[in-house]
Amino acid sequence: MISNKTIILGAMLAGIVLATAGQAHAQKRVNDLEQDVAVRHRRLLVAHRFEVTPLFESSIDADYEHTVGGGLKLEYHLSDMFSIGVIGVASASINTALTNKIVATLPTADTGMNDKTPDQTQFMDHLNSIPFHGAAYASLTPWYGKLAAFSSAFVAFDFYFQAGISFAQLDSSCPSNVCTDTNPGGMENGGPPILNPKYDPPLNSGTKPGLYLGGGIHVFLSDFLALDLTVRDYAFSDNPSGADYNADLYVGNNKNLGDDNRFLHHLFFGAGLSIMLPATVKRTP
Repeated sequence: MISNKTIILGAMLAGIVLATAGQAHAQKRVNDLEQDVAVRHRRLLVAHRFEVTPLFESSIDADYEHTVGGGLKLEYHLSDMFSIGVIGVASASINTALTNKIVATLPTADTGMNDKTPDQTQFMDHLNSIPFHGAAYASLTPWYGKLAAFSSAFVAFDFYFQAGISFAQLDSSCPSNVCTDTNPGGMENGGPPILNPKYDPPLNSGTKPGLYLGGGIHVFLSDFLALDLTVRDYAFSDNPSGADYNADLYVGNNKNLGDDNRFLHHLFFGAGLSIMLPATVKRTP
């Protein structure tokens, strides 16, 4: 005759066996899911596609001259995450509100050697502009997804970050009858230095290499069209005012004798329409 103790013990052993088998089966299912792809039949909106983007760009932190222009971005996407590209922008300049306020306080004519305050023409002739700038970069796209509006309209998007090298063509104009000091900070025609920076050439023109950082978002309007919104930072040596920044009473660009240039960050906002080629999108299995 089987005792109650034996029956209880047998039931406990059976329960342990069933629980262990169920756990092993569940673990197998979890492992299967871990090895499976995250999304099936996903559209490869950027991978192995060439991106051509006509764009508009405007400075957002300029002190004296806003830089506004248009250009082109060319980028090849090596995969979903990595790409390489170049960008070039031709621009025009517009006075900032600060520049207009400063000009309104300046005299309309030169006040002479003993006064270091520039007149309106001298101040404006020392400012520089950025008629052309651009960058070459590598890009990382770590996140992508889909936006839904009212549970009916869906658009894909991705976020990207860029880093590389920048270049900028700077330009300033100060005619010889305004910038009359031919040897800023030094002897002038055998006599003592003039030491009045309003007569010095601005020395803030030329091609400037630098660093580039950017970050933005693609909002896909279709399989081959996307709205491209980007904040870009072109960092290079510059003296936007063309004036005596280090207070040594002359404008210089020699690191040993006195340099009024600084390594500055030039922030821009860009908006463009990206065209992805080929136009036909591929899908994952």
